[in-house]
Amino acid sequence: MLDGPAAITAIEAVRHACREHDGVDPLDEAATLRLRHHGLDGIGHWVDNRGFALRRGTELDLAVSPAHRGEGHGRALGILATTAPGALTAWSHGDHPAAGALAGRLGFTRERALWVMRRPTVVPLPEAGPVDGVRIRDFGDGDTDAVLAVNAAAFADHPEQGALDVAGFAERRAEAWFDPAGLLLAVEDDGELLGFHWTKQHDAATGEVYVVAVSPNAQGRGLGRLLTLAGLRHLTSRGVDEIHLYVESDNAAARRMYESLGFGHALADTHVQYRRADDPDIPA
Repeated sequence: MLDGPAAITAIEAVRHACREHDGVDPLDEAATLRLRHHGLDGIGHWVDNRGFALRRGTELDLAVSPAHRGEGHGRALGILATTAPGALTAWSHGDHPAAGALAGRLGFTRERALWVMRRPTVVPLPEAGPVDGVRIRDFGDGDTDAVLAVNAAAFADHPEQGALDVAGFAERRAEAWFDPAGLLLAVEDDGELLGFHWTKQHDAATGEVYVVAVSPNAQGRGLGRLLTLAGLRHLTSRGVDEIHLYVESDNAAARRMYESLGFGHALADTHVQYRRADDPDIPA
């Protein structure tokens, strides 16, 4: 097994091969930022030139280069990474049958499904009526604490987004894609932050509805739709061809709103989270 810089190089090579073959990255943003800023410090890792398994607290990331799939290497890495007890979650970025089969063999069960929804920017956007007493403005340096407070309240039950803290926010602001004009704030006349829409422009052609958050105290006023449309107009003005977003598959209300704004979902655009209990019942 590899360690240190050689392991990081191997991980990046496997990620590149997976992106080219599968069209998706086997690591999500949180794992990517962790590697970029902290390397493999504090991460259980099993890495060679064929694949890798990373155990970050209760999260497991596993990928095998397409050229070495079907050789049993994924199961070998999975056994190494899951030998120690404890609850674990793992994502399949794309609803791949092989990932589901491996998850079952390692004692994981299907827990959540996350949809990717997409809309072309050539589709006209509907008009958004104003919300009384609310204005939309860009993010400023003094808004960090208020944004994090609204984010924590809005995503109190969300296992990933609700955990965003000052350090995580700073890491994302340091990314090349960050644009203060793309973090749109809904502010009450008295200055109180009610919600925000954080957009992300990946490249010249692709934008993302990164985070839409509305304070629980301000829900029911139409702020979610107002903020979503403001962000979509911002991304469209930047010349992107397509905008995508992620939404929980069982969030029917959010899906209906996004569908009303021209977003659609293809079955292949589904990410699945698997979970292992503290004391899993592992099939033979």
